[in-house]
Amino acid sequence: MLWNKWIQFYFHLPIIVRLLFSVSLLMLLFGYLIHLIEPSHFPTIFDGVWWSFVTGSTVGYGDYVPLSFLGKLIGIILILAGGGLVTFYMATLSAGTIKHEKDLTDGKVSFKGANHTILIGWNERTKQLIQMFKEQHFKTDTVLIDHTLNKISYQDHHIHFIHGQPTSDETLKKANIEQANFVVITADPSMTEEEADRQTILNIIAARGNHPTVHIISEILTEVQRINAIRAGSNVVLRSNNFMSSLFYQSLFQKDVQVTDIIAKTLEEQQFCSHLIEGALTDHEFYYCAQTYLQEKKWLIGLIRNDEMILHPSFSLIMQKGDRLIYLKGMDLNKRR
Repeated sequence: MLWNKWIQFYFHLPIIVRLLFSVSLLMLLFGYLIHLIEPSHFPTIFDGVWWSFVTGSTVGYGDYVPLSFLGKLIGIILILAGGGLVTFYMATLSAGTIKHEKDLTDGKVSFKGANHTILIGWNERTKQLIQMFKEQHFKTDTVLIDHTLNKISYQDHHIHFIHGQPTSDETLKKANIEQANFVVITADPSMTEEEADRQTILNIIAARGNHPTVHIISEILTEVQRINAIRAGSNVVLRSNNFMSSLFYQSLFQKDVQVTDIIAKTLEEQQFCSHLIEGALTDHEFYYCAQTYLQEKKWLIGLIRNDEMILHPSFSLIMQKGDRLIYLKGMDLNKRR
């Protein structure tokens, strides 16, 4: 019964492990045998094992050589049996490495890391976001989930690709969503706006169901679905259509200024932050708070009060307990999160 369990255990091991175990056992056996047959030429078991590995792998250093007929016969058997087994092991190891690389490119390998960022959807926005991660040295592993891509090279994009539907629990588990810090869901450009928003909401529900506390950032195209995205569990909802419309509007009245370049430069070099107002600033005017923050090279631009965002308020506005101040600060290119 015990022997059968060992056999079952052996054949349930990965083939690479089985071959390595078989090669090692065979070399140990022949090394021990040659030590017994010619103890004068192989004074220790280790000397015999060294000879068996060198001979079985067809390297043949020649520092240990059997002299007796029986010893030479053992050597012949070792070359015939061990040489083929070692060659098969090396070929299997090489084939396994190539297969793993192909599976990684095809999105079939599960992600084993933690504290990573999951991107759902492959489009120009995710491409640019990945490029920004790289340029700004954002210290996070990135996992991409997409069902339209057949393959993507890790060497080219430095991301871990998972092929599959983002609404599938199996796909999300492959991305190890339970240990992720962020999930970024972009709208599918191949769908209509209504279809894309419905798909985004389904993606939010699936992600939230697999990780109740993960921070989800989603892109919504229509105003009618914004509240549904929040209800589904999105922490941040980005309205890309509103943003683009605002840019078009600003550009109509700023013919001599590239509004998009100004905003892009601001987002590239400045970071938007918020901070719960401290006791020392409570009951002071907004102007006083702005001066205080300016001393720390932080540009105060507004506040959040009762879930309402107030940008560029009156300088005489009195700060209240529970307000969150919104400010800009320069990014440190040498130190990222």
